[in-house]
Amino acid sequence: MAKLAVHPSMRRAAAGVRVLALLACVGAVFPEQSAAQRNASHPDFAPTDQVGWIALTSEFIAPPSGPGPVMDDPAHPYVSNAIAARTGQLPTFPVGDISNPILRPWAREAVRKHNEVAMSGKAAYTLQARCWPMGVPAFLLYPVRPVYIVQTPKEVLMTWTGDHMSRHIYMDVPHSANVKPSWFGESVGHYEGDTLVVDTIGLNDRTYVDNFRTPHTTRLHVVQRFQMIDGGKTLEVKVHVEDPGAFTTPWDAIQRYRRVEGAAMDEETCAEGARDYFNQEAEPIPQAGKPDF
Repeated sequence: MAKLAVHPSMRRAAAGVRVLALLACVGAVFPEQSAAQRNASHPDFAPTDQVGWIALTSEFIAPPSGPGPVMDDPAHPYVSNAIAARTGQLPTFPVGDISNPILRPWAREAVRKHNEVAMSGKAAYTLQARCWPMGVPAFLLYPVRPVYIVQTPKEVLMTWTGDHMSRHIYMDVPHSANVKPSWFGESVGHYEGDTLVVDTIGLNDRTYVDNFRTPHTTRLHVVQRFQMIDGGKTLEVKVHVEDPGAFTTPWDAIQRYRRVEGAAMDEETCAEGARDYFNQEAEPIPQAGKPDF
């Protein structure tokens, strides 16, 4: 599997996409954190190792105003398995609205081509269904299973339950002078009162920004603001995206998570079990011929 970028100031070996050894220690992390380390003015996303967050939607929520993300094509509304079960409709694959003016011509054409596949009757699964890292900001769109968050003074670790895809956010340090592109890029963060602010650069161009397969370039720059609302029952993430290579303008989006409690993360695998059983021309499992950095 490909590896994630690690800030050089941390002086540690790069973690793999699957961080099972670190996850095994999650339960031991929380007791070691003192009250001084967990400043009361900072958000506490996981007071125990059995608090997780489940994304409310597999596509971004549009901002109240201004340029926003690619959304569902109104002419071809997405019918999820859950909607199909309630309504008796046949489930569909997502079809993106290519009329969104944020898209540069080549990016619009890429989404259009994927739309053709989604509407053709062929399988148009998301890349995460084939064990591909979703990158940033699409990490926010991992569905169904919780994301668990570990906070320490020097690092915030976010891990999706489904196949243990993880983001490492290094706190109160600058970006590297020469960032090497990788799946989740280089994320540095800081707290602004009750909000965790995360700045990410250094992303490779092998991921998409959403589940419509909206592409981006290595110039992608993402800023995310994580804040608990509704008395801690909801985690809201405000997203700001800039990439002059793929988009005509910076744009904003929102994601929200619901809080879940009482279930620790179980070990799971993805790549070892992913097979193209039905000959649907699915993408191969990602493999790295050389390290990312």
